[in-house]
Amino acid sequence: MAGGTLTSTPAQGLQVLVTRPEPQASIWAADLQSNGLDAHALPLIAIGGPADPTPVAQLWQNLASQRLFMFVSPAAVHWFFQMRPHDARWPAGTLAATPGPGTAASLMGAGAETGLTQAQIICPDASAEQFDSETLWPLLATMNWQGQQVVIISGGDQQEAKGRNWLSDQWRAKGASVQSVLTYQRAPGDWSPAQQALAAQALQHPEDHTWLFSSSQAIDHLVQHHLPAHGLAMPDWSAARAVVTHPKIAERCQQLGIRRITSTRPTLSAVVEALRSPE
Repeated sequence: MAGGTLTSTPAQGLQVLVTRPEPQASIWAADLQSNGLDAHALPLIAIGGPADPTPVAQLWQNLASQRLFMFVSPAAVHWFFQMRPHDARWPAGTLAATPGPGTAASLMGAGAETGLTQAQIICPDASAEQFDSETLWPLLATMNWQGQQVVIISGGDQQEAKGRNWLSDQWRAKGASVQSVLTYQRAPGDWSPAQQALAAQALQHPEDHTWLFSSSQAIDHLVQHHLPAHGLAMPDWSAARAVVTHPKIAERCQQLGIRRITSTRPTLSAVVEALRSPE
C-alpha cells in the first residue's frame, strides 16, 4: 500500500461509507463501486456559496495584481469560478497553486476557457506521499516573494475564511502579502431518510462497515451534529473501522476511540488498495 498503515483494516465484503461532501461523495462511491467495492455516499459536510460574494467579485476584477492564487480544494475552485464574470481572462503573469493533482485537475478544467494554462499551475507530483501545504511549499520556497501578493482561496464557517496558516506564515516570512478569501461555506448539512438508515446500520454493526474519512471536520460534524440531530446514540468506536487520507485525520480517529485505522494517500488507486488490504 502506498500510504502508511496504522492498523491494517480489511474492507472486502464490507460496506464503505464515503463521507466527502457532495458531489464528491457520490463520484467517489461510484468509482469505488467500479472497483468492486460496496461503497455508499454518506456526506458529513455540505458546501454552499458565500453569503457575501463581493470579495470574490473584487478579486476577479484585479487578477493581474496578484502573483499567485492558492486553491485549497476542488470546492474552492468550483465556487471561485462559479462567480467569474463571463468575459474574465486569466493573466499570463498570475500563477495558481493547489495542494494536490486532484484540485489541479479541477482548476485546469474550470480555468482553461479563461486562458489559464497547465504551466501556470504549481502542485505536488501525483507520487507525493501527501497532498498538503507542507508538500507544496518546497515547490514555491525558492521563488522571489518579496512584495508579491498572494490570495488563498478557501472555505470556512459562518463567513470566517479558514486559510492555510502555516503556508501563509511561510509566504509572509519571504516578504509576501497574504490574504484568505472565503469562496464557500462548510456546514454539517442534512441526511436523507435513506442516509440516516445507513448511518444507523453502520453504528449498530460496525464490523460490517468501513468509514472513509478525508477530513477531520467531517468526524466532528458526525459526532457533534449528525448523531444528536438524528437521535443516534454514541457508539463504541473501538469496534469501528476507518480508512483515512491524512495523518491528522488518523489522530482525530484515535482521539475518538477508533482502533482499526488504515492511513493511505488520497488517490483512488491508493484508497482502493487500502480498502482491500487483508487483516
